Amino acid sequence: MSQAIQNLRNQLHISHSQLFTYLNCSLKYWFAYVQKLPGAHSSIALHFGKAVHAVLEAFYLALKETGAKLPLSELESVFERSFYQSMQMVNVPILYKKEMPDQASALKIGKNMVQVFHEEVNLDGHTIEAVELPLSAQLYDHNSQPLDIQLIGIIDLLLRDSNGNLVVVDHKTSKQAKSQSAIDEDLQTTAYSYLLAANRYVFPRAEVQARFDVLRKLKTPKFEQYYTRRGPDSRKRFARLSATVLSGIENRVFLPCRGWLCSDCEYGEACQNW
Repeated sequence: MSQAIQNLRNQLHISHSQLFTYLNCSLKYWFAYVQKLPGAHSSIALHFGKAVHAVLEAFYLALKETGAKLPLSELESVFERSFYQSMQMVNVPILYKKEMPDQASALKIGKNMVQVFHEEVNLDGHTIEAVELPLSAQLYDHNSQPLDIQLIGIIDLLLRDSNGNLVVVDHKTSKQAKSQSAIDEDLQTTAYSYLLAANRYVFPRAEVQARFDVLRKLKTPKFEQYYTRRGPDSRKRFARLSATVLSGIENRVFLPCRGWLCSDCEYGEACQNW
């Protein structure tokens, strides 16, 4: 972890991941971020996603610094090394999935996905501005008064297109295709837009162009890109939402919420005993 990212996380902060957790199940937020309760298990998807992320970071950093693509064999080595390192860092059982019933199958799927990415990635018309860009920004309450907590985020990839516009890119792995409505409503991109505007990467009233680069976990993997935009109204709504979440946390409003996240939740037993 770079010193800049460590400094970012040392601030009194909230991140998109924390906001997402609270909005989807505030009781899980209580277990994870307030009680700091160790999870009963770890999901293979977490370690798989970290390994893919490490591959893309290595690829874009090398491309930015040298102008050359790393060979596929090196990217496959990054995936395998990162995958095993991530799993070795946990001392709880790992929960496997139907499409990834063991480490060998996950490794095979991952390397196939890396190959598809290596073959299909295309940055024509774009230059790389930053890779793993850490940012923080002041949050405000409903009366526009500054809060003593910062929004933090690490942007996977920041590009500039041929017209001089910034494009924020977020890397995802997913089995299912994304719908445009889900992309347009995604809160993470709105958080990045807020961070870029607050740090004057874009003008306060400007729209931020965004893109999701999604590697799909299929028998024959696919590399898909989805485009969206975030403007000042989205950022204003995000600020109000963040302030409301922080108010809920401060007032200790933590309730269970049954949903799609429950199947993999590492706090299932703690939730049942709540």
